[in-house]
Amino acid sequence: TKGHRQRMLSWARPARFTLRAVARGLTSQRLSRTGARAFTVGVARSSIGYRVLAGGAAATALAGFGLTFAHCATVKPDWKQVRQDVKAILDEDDYDDGSIGPLLVRLAWHASGTYDATTKTGGSDGATMRFPPEAAHGANAGLAEARRRLEPIQAKHAGLSYADLWILASCVAIEEMGGPKVLFRPGREDKPSGEWCTPDGRLPDADKGTKPATITHIRDIFGRMGFSDQEIVALLGAHALGRCHTSRSGYDGPWTRAPTTFSNEYFRLLVEVPWKKKEWKGPLQY
Repeated sequence: TKGHRQRMLSWARPARFTLRAVARGLTSQRLSRTGARAFTVGVARSSIGYRVLAGGAAATALAGFGLTFAHCATVKPDWKQVRQDVKAILDEDDYDDGSIGPLLVRLAWHASGTYDATTKTGGSDGATMRFPPEAAHGANAGLAEARRRLEPIQAKHAGLSYADLWILASCVAIEEMGGPKVLFRPGREDKPSGEWCTPDGRLPDADKGTKPATITHIRDIFGRMGFSDQEIVALLGAHALGRCHTSRSGYDGPWTRAPTTFSNEYFRLLVEVPWKKKEWKGPLQY
């Protein structure tokens, strides 16, 4: 357009470009599914904003999704504000011990814990727990509560993927519960459907019947992600946060006496406190 500056944006690999529309309600789609291999988009800047001009393969690809070129504009979230919005919802007097922080950490862990280092499938990229069948996997019971609470934040911030939000929310929660500042790197992309869900069974079970079987199971689950025994022990320390629920895991009660404080209490109590079997009708618990 005459009188306007044009900036050319080129994508040589469509797999790097996801049509995550600025307007809410549009599903993420990959251009690679249209068969487009490479295209160029021109962005015309004016006093009324940006207009995206394109042709050829790009136009054909977008038309197939029913999108306008304006949806291609890359929008980066205001990460500082996203953090503030997460902080604002952490305290919740009527939920468990007064904070949803442990719940958000569990959401991030269950999204990440499906990763397979060999096949490079699963993990936090994609936020596939939004869809069945993964949303209904037994290990993810109760996590709809976490996803529901984060939904308004995701809707508020253009360009914010669910996958990035879930991980950032856990980082913020850990920091606000007294833990270290966790380095967060954005860039995760949401998958558009349950087609990318991982099979059930990639997350650890609490008990496999015998001590040797449970140990083998834990090593298999974490080993699939590439973790050593030492790293497994370190990760188990996250159980200092939160509590068990009979409606989810079948077990009951907090792991420590301060379930909303990041600490090494989980390990200290394991080795310093005498344990005895709990007398109740639920599964074996100490």
